Parts: sequence; structure tokens; C-alpha cells
Amino acid sequence: MAIAQSDTIAENVKDGGKGVRDYLSSHLREYGLLFALIAIMVFFQLVTDGTLLRAVNITNLLLQNSYIVIMALGMLIVIVSGNIDLSVGSVMGFIGALAAVMIVNYDQSVLATIAVCLLTGAVIGAAQGYWIAYWRIPSFIVTLAGMLVFRGLSLWLLEGQSVGPFPREFQVIANGFVPDLFPAGLGTGLADLFGVRQVNVLALLAGVAAACALVWIGLLQRARNRAYGIVDEPRSFFVARNAIVAAAIVFITYKLSTFRGLPNVLITMGILTVIYAFLTQNTVIGRRVYALGGNAKAAKLSGIKTERLTFLAFVNMGLLAAAAGLVFAARLNTATPKAGFALELDVIAAVFIGGASMSGGVGTIVGAVVGAFLMGVLNNGMSIMGIGIDYQQMIKGLVLLAAVVFDVYNKQKQG
Repeated sequence: MAIAQSDTIAENVKDGGKGVRDYLSSHLREYGLLFALIAIMVFFQLVTDGTLLRAVNITNLLLQNSYIVIMALGMLIVIVSGNIDLSVGSVMGFIGALAAVMIVNYDQSVLATIAVCLLTGAVIGAAQGYWIAYWRIPSFIVTLAGMLVFRGLSLWLLEGQSVGPFPREFQVIANGFVPDLFPAGLGTGLADLFGVRQVNVLALLAGVAAACALVWIGLLQRARNRAYGIVDEPRSFFVARNAIVAAAIVFITYKLSTFRGLPNVLITMGILTVIYAFLTQNTVIGRRVYALGGNAKAAKLSGIKTERLTFLAFVNMGLLAAAAGLVFAARLNTATPKAGFALELDVIAAVFIGGASMSGGVGTIVGAVVGAFLMGVLNNGMSIMGIGIDYQQMIKGLVLLAAVVFDVYNKQKQG
């Protein structure tokens, strides 16, 4: 009994302020970004008199950054593998142009167009990945060439003109919302309870379910770490972190429920994020990608087929760039020759700000998504404040530089 009590006291002491500080100091890369996002959101919420977190603005924020998030998932894998892709913006614009020509000019079905566009994106990724993986041409050169090629192909395909509009069944890819499956009376009752005009019950329940699932997964992971003797985060920090994230999810979905509900692209982003987070953290191929980026020679000597992994990373990037191109075209309801111009810079910046290392082997899917939304909140907040595009570009550049300096500082400190 005395031993059990002393163990409990020791655990409580270890879980105190010093334990939390020590844990945070050794995990600044993982949690520093989350704290930065919270601080930026609080700042813009105050200086914009609450405009940032209004339901309509949150919806616009999700819609405007959906294609950046989708491409950031693929770019994270490319960068972790020790490469980079400068062509994603041009590929995205080319796929949007292809979709417009097929649907508007040649009256093809939406489903057939989506299938052809996704396949085309995968083929583009395979073509670039082939030269990078098997001919060992630097990815910077290959994808820089791809950026120029597909920018020119977009101009040729559209003949220098905008093509649109798209039919409604294509627009719902980016502008549609999940319908409420619950009776209208229930939504009206909740609206009266919250003092708002309407409530989408499905959106509200989805947020609560997602928050509960996140906490449950965290508890299971913590129990698994304890069982294997893995040092885990202090209990107080674990509780506080999960409470903040769960509250944020419920708050965002509540705001969405008072407007038009869950956007279709939010469901798409959520599913893709879960899939890629699982693939990178819980599968053999995911661990091999990190090994490839950490030390390609050692990975090859250990039996990993590094060429095939690199090839697949670019096939995946092409596929996601095609998906983003469809979302972008549906969002604008037209395809333009300049679509996707310089968007590759935003995607790469989001991944680096999200904690990925320039040298490869480090980075997480969740970090890339948070980095993308951090950039989105910066853009949105500065636009609401009326800050000019010139200052916006300078501020985003400084944020990116700060993220890279932080990465180098952490490496030097750990070394």
C-alpha cells in the first residue's frame, strides 16, 4: 500500500509544472505550430471585431483553402522522401482546364470527366517520378520543367480563354453542402435553444462525434504506450491538449451548423487527412518513406526499394494535384489559363511551416494541414483588415523564413 502511494506521489510530481515544461521543450516542433495557430486566430478575432470566426467566414475559409490542404497532403510525402515538386500549381490548373474542355466543350459526363482527370494526374506524377526515381535527375529540375510544360499546356488547351460555367452536379464538388438528415423540427428546437435562426443537426452531431472519437483514440494510444513502456506526455498536458482540440472541433462544427452545415470539401479533406495520417504513421510503407528521407543510402542497404517509393510518392502527388484541380475549377465555376499560378509556393510553405524538414525524413500529415490553415487564416485575417497584397506577401514570406529558422535551430540544439 505504501509503495503504491509513493508511486502515485512520484507520478504526480513528475506530472507537475516541470514535467510539462520539459516535455514541451523537447516537443516544440509538434506543439509550437498549434500554439501559433491559436494565437493568430485569437489576434485576428480581436482586431476584426469577431468577423474571423463568424459562421460564413469559417465556411469561406474552409472552401478557399481546401485545394491547398489536399495538395499539402501529397507534398508532405514528397518532401519527407527528400524531394520537392514545383509543378503542382500548374498541374492543378491543367486538370481544371481538361475538366472544362471535356464537360463544357465536349459535353462529357461529370463522372467520366472526374475519372479521366484523376487518371491523368496520376500519369503526370508517374512521368515525373520516373525521371526522378530511375534516372536520378533532381526533383527540382524535373518538376520545374513540369511547371513550365503544364502551364503552357493549359494555355494551349483553353486557347487563352476562360471556359465555363460548369453544370450544377460538378459545382457541388466544391460548393455543395451535406444535407441535414434529421427532422426540421429538431433543428428548429435546437435553434431556439441556442438563440440562432437555424441549426443543422447533422453538422452539430458530427462535430461532437469527431471530438469524442479523437479523445477515445488518444486514450487508446496512451494506454498502448504505457503497456509498451513508451514515455508519454504528462497527464495534465494530455488532458489540456485534448480538451482544447475537442472544444475547437465542436465550436467550429457548431458555427457551421448555424450557417449551411458541413461543406462537401470538408468531408473530403477530413477523410483524406485520416487516410494519409494512418498510412504515414501506422503502415510499413509510411515508415519506409521516412527512412528514405532520413538516409536514402541506409534505406537502400536495408532492403527498401527506394526508387519505387520515390516513384509512388510522385504518382500520389499527381493524383492529389488532379483532385485539387477539380475542386479549384468547381469552386471558381470556370477554368482560366492562369489557374494555379504560384500556388505551389503556398503548398510548399504550408508543409514547411507545418514542421517538415528541408532535408527530408521529418514531418506529419496533421502538421501539414495545420500549416495550410495557418496560412489560410493569415490570408483571410489580413484581407478582412484591408492589408494590401504587397504587405501580405511580405508577411507570409517572413512567417516561412521564421519556420525554417526554427527548424534549423532545433536541429542544432538537438545535435
